[in-house]
Amino acid sequence: MKAITGVALAFAITLSAAPYARAADGKIGVVAAENFYGDIAAQIGGDRVEVVSIMNNPDQDPHLFETTPGIVRQIAGAQIVILNGANYDPWMEKLLAAAPRPARSVIAVAVLMRAKTCDNPHLWYDPATMPAVAKALAEVLSKADAAHASDYAARLATTLRSLDRIGQRAAQIKTKHAGAAITATEPVFGPMADALGLTMRNQRFQLAMMNDTEPSARDVAAFENDLKQHKVKALLYNAQVSEKLTLRLLDIAKAAKVPVVGITETQPANVSLQDWMLGQLDALDRALAGPSS
Repeated sequence: MKAITGVALAFAITLSAAPYARAADGKIGVVAAENFYGDIAAQIGGDRVEVVSIMNNPDQDPHLFETTPGIVRQIAGAQIVILNGANYDPWMEKLLAAAPRPARSVIAVAVLMRAKTCDNPHLWYDPATMPAVAKALAEVLSKADAAHASDYAARLATTLRSLDRIGQRAAQIKTKHAGAAITATEPVFGPMADALGLTMRNQRFQLAMMNDTEPSARDVAAFENDLKQHKVKALLYNAQVSEKLTLRLLDIAKAAKVPVVGITETQPANVSLQDWMLGQLDALDRALAGPSS
């Protein structure tokens, strides 16, 4: 993970010092860089918030994302902003710096989770991240709208219980499959793989793909050999990216009958964060279990 640049976010939560300027309908405006953070904001804020998620298309390659004038206006007018940080969404930090607002609160997830420069930036795949984000949001909203603090507290409790399903499912899979070797085309699922106790192979290859650099011939050969020689029990791939090399590895995996599991960086439409994560965990559990007898 690269160091956080742009806006100097000294604290995980930068609370506004001035009163909020409410929208005409009285709702608090929240802008999330990624839609999974926006989903949590909606779960905590309920009908007291109006949430806009910028990166919200699961069919779009996040690496090709570009800002627009409309996005600039949304961020400029936001009362609460949530970003991943860790150089995953550096455009967000630049836009915040370009449109300072004293009454804005910012939640930087990388700082909240004390992510180090060498850590995987896909923080939302760590089961500990979303409960921490939910608590931070409840704190910010309660300070901004003290009259409804009890409502935010109640929704926080409900959300935390729901998020606990992810931790419980991860614990089940860890009990069944800890130590199993898997591989992936990118390190998107890495934090969850760590939580599951799985052994992730071909990490140099994954980092190269994430950083848009060419993997070495040696790393490509090692990856292919892992698939052909069944040294891994499953291949995870980023379903939002269609690189030629990724497609070739998928073909090799299928020919070798290595189970393939697609994961996404962006939460699918009309699916909650909880169901999205649980669906991917269920798919990986089936893959690691192998064909039914």
